[in-house]
Amino acid sequence: MADTPPPHEPEYVGFWKRFLAFLIDSLVFSLILSPVMIALYGGGYFDRLNTELAALLVSSGDPNADAIRMLEILGRPDSAIAALSDIRVQIGFVVATILFWRFRGATPGKMLVKAKIVTADGLAQPSTARLVGRFLAYFVSILPAFLGFLWIAFDKRKQGWHDKLAGTVVIAETRERS
Repeated sequence: MADTPPPHEPEYVGFWKRFLAFLIDSLVFSLILSPVMIALYGGGYFDRLNTELAALLVSSGDPNADAIRMLEILGRPDSAIAALSDIRVQIGFVVATILFWRFRGATPGKMLVKAKIVTADGLAQPSTARLVGRFLAYFVSILPAFLGFLWIAFDKRKQGWHDKLAGTVVIAETRERS
């Protein structure tokens, strides 16, 4: 009787590779977001952003005065920092992320580290509904001090809380063996 090899266990992608993918995605998103922000808010957008960030980083030594200054900067209708929360920008980010997940199985960062998102139960392409749920579950991973993302380092299948809620895993892409 011939020995049959055990079923192939996927290689789950761990915390550091996923963190690297996040950094790459942040860079890609910034490169794409820059011309969008200029188109929406004008050519001086980055000058205003730098001025506002510099003003926020300066401390007067009085926490109350610093809090008031921060609220004044962020409360202005033309605040460059507040513009990042523009609903058009946020919807674009959400849609782009879910489209990458749906049609490429990964964001650009995950593609560069040779990882893809699949269902936890059958290692198949997740449905769009499951991917939307995964995106929304990011908030569960973020809210308690990013513990849901840190969980990836300790979980045997390297799942964050958002993966567990959506029933997904991130695995290394493998080449077909002959």
